[in-house]
Amino acid sequence: MSKTKLTKKRFVISKTLVGQNVTITFTNKKGETYTYNHDEVYARNQEKLLSMKCFNEYGNYTNTNKIPNWAK
Repeated sequence: MSKTKLTKKRFVISKTLVGQNVTITFTNKKGETYTYNHDEVYARNQEKLLSMKCFNEYGNYTNTNKIPNWAK
């Protein structure tokens, strides 16, 4: 499976991207750039994400400022 690279304006973990082998890069308002492998972050934090109301209700978790400490 080939890797897909996405550029976003925020950190995002989405149910629709699970298993898609996506690398996401985002730059926050301070100009800080972060890059992460979506599936690796999801796999390490699946239990936490599945317990979040926003993830279950909307199918994603986002953060506009940084990668959350639990996702590092």
